[in-house]
Amino acid sequence: MQDAWSHLGPLQWIRFVNKQIKVTAGKDEERRGWLVTVDPVSASLVLVDFREDGKMSVDMVMGHAVEEVQVLQEADSETLDRLQNSLILPKTCSLDAEELRRRRAFLQTWIQKNRIPVEEEGEELRVAGVLTIRAPYRPDDCCSSNQIILDRIQKLIQNLN
Repeated sequence: MQDAWSHLGPLQWIRFVNKQIKVTAGKDEERRGWLVTVDPVSASLVLVDFREDGKMSVDMVMGHAVEEVQVLQEADSETLDRLQNSLILPKTCSLDAEELRRRRAFLQTWIQKNRIPVEEEGEELRVAGVLTIRAPYRPDDCCSSNQIILDRIQKLIQNLN
């Protein structure tokens, strides 16, 4: 029983990820699905359900409403693979190499004008040693484990346009 779900924290939540669970939330509300992730701030759960027609449904249960979480099933290797790829959008980039090079150089100059250290690492930009920007160099192409820096650099790139 997990009556204090939002107070557990990431180390306990991780035990439920990639498992089929039953969540009791609110009065007589029950949701089932494969737990993909838990938001570390709100304790909200993201559940995926693979339907028989081949489609997938995504459901979110707000952390404050969770009364009980119960594991129903462990994921086999096929289900685990489907879960890991379920929320990843395919990257499509129809820009040629020259346009990507121009975008990378322009973005690098923009970041440097804002007095932030940036360097090229192959076709990627490395910002302050903790953030990577991949082609085609948009805000969504930023990757960092530091959420504060990630947010600030994404906003900086948005202001470029």
